[in-house]
Amino acid sequence: MKVSFSKPRLPKSGAYVVFALPGNKLAASAESLDKILDGAIRRAIKGAGFKGERGETVDLFGANGLEADRVVVVGLGRASELDPTKVERVGAGVAKHLLTSGLKAITVVVDDVPGLKLSPEDFAAHFALGFRLRSYRFDRYRTKEPESKKPSVKKLVMLTDVPGKAEVAYAPLDAVADGVALARDLLNEPGNVIYPESYAKEIQKLEQLGVRVEVLDEKAMRKLGMNALLAVGQGSANESKLVIMEWNGARDSKDVPLAFIGKGVTFDSGGISLKPGAGMDEMKYDMGGSAAVVGLMRALAGRKARVNVVGVVGLVENMPSHKAQRPGDIIRSMSGQTIEVLNTDAEGRLVLADALWYTQDRYKPRFMIDLATLTGAIIIALGHEYAGLFSNNETLAKRLEAAGQATDELVWRMPLSNAFDKDIDSKVADMKNIGNGREAGSIAAAQFLQRFVNKTPWAHLDIAGTAWGKKDRTLVGPGPYGYGVRLLDRFIADYYEEK
Repeated sequence: MKVSFSKPRLPKSGAYVVFALPGNKLAASAESLDKILDGAIRRAIKGAGFKGERGETVDLFGANGLEADRVVVVGLGRASELDPTKVERVGAGVAKHLLTSGLKAITVVVDDVPGLKLSPEDFAAHFALGFRLRSYRFDRYRTKEPESKKPSVKKLVMLTDVPGKAEVAYAPLDAVADGVALARDLLNEPGNVIYPESYAKEIQKLEQLGVRVEVLDEKAMRKLGMNALLAVGQGSANESKLVIMEWNGARDSKDVPLAFIGKGVTFDSGGISLKPGAGMDEMKYDMGGSAAVVGLMRALAGRKARVNVVGVVGLVENMPSHKAQRPGDIIRSMSGQTIEVLNTDAEGRLVLADALWYTQDRYKPRFMIDLATLTGAIIIALGHEYAGLFSNNETLAKRLEAAGQATDELVWRMPLSNAFDKDIDSKVADMKNIGNGREAGSIAAAQFLQRFVNKTPWAHLDIAGTAWGKKDRTLVGPGPYGYGVRLLDRFIADYYEEK
């Protein structure tokens, strides 16, 4: 999708998008166009019962006096209520409406609407971001899709009196969109294409943007004592990997980095504690936490973020075989703490245990945030609208909540407590990898992780309900959502990046 910014002009082809507000008030460009078209726009919106509410659309085809193929009138709702997120939703709605229309170019005219708190350049930039996010498709393996269902739009042109400023405003958002697209691509790939080794090679492509990438193989991890992570992958024919990404964008390359850690189970069969067959194909999405971290690093490098960040992802494949770990096994983690494995399908916390310990031991980061599709229990608690947030630091938690509100990638604070911590005590080891029965499963998993962070400020995001889904969302369609990239990029930009 090519996005460009230009001075206002009437397009010669494609769709021409203009705006209206409640009370059938036309934006300035829509009003001017209506005069050119002898009142056709007002007649159309009256006939359609158009109210000007946010996201409403009315289409005019083959209008006399205009070379464009179609005019689309889009409602903005109350101008005073529009913020960047709502403008992105409007842009996404237009993309959904026109993506398979057969038109190749979409031209959108941006007016300085009375009551609008956003500048024209910010409106144009965020509209374009929403349009681009919604335009994402993963068609790599479609060979017989009908032309009528294929995306036709190749170009989005935003018309504004300040195209230079709009281009500057859009550039970092475009980089974030690249990060989201990368995360979604990684998750969409099947398990026979993305497995630990091939995944590590994909991550190494970030070196082209200035990210330093280091890959630890099983020999190196075994030497470090990462037996918890290695135990998860020992039943697979594919060797496990730990990938470390470093982005040093701060003025002082020695500034203490921020750290983000992702669970990267490229396919989760459950191991010996085998999952039911129905829906097991969806377990290629169990690397959602790692994809968010990789996408974040892509976004930060793409927009040259002025901050030092390290991303660590543990990449494993959890498979049943004669070499797989068994329920009842006891393993010694990198921290030296021992773990009784009572369920091999509670594997993500084992991967994160060693990854968290390695990160805080090597980098001594300012804080650590891990992301993981960790528990089905979080979906029972929060559905698919919020990620579960667990943290040992109030400031970290509040800032994540604020960034979630700003990007519409929402988080909900969940408790940590000694009362729950007792649930993972083992009679034969330092801890067990599951709690007691079906109670507080997500909290038990978070309490487990907390034992591997010492006193480092830390937050855990359980994104099992938000990483992917069958629901059509405003900014993204069904499938992997790329959740976490925009949230964490905004979190960094608002609170930790050099100004």
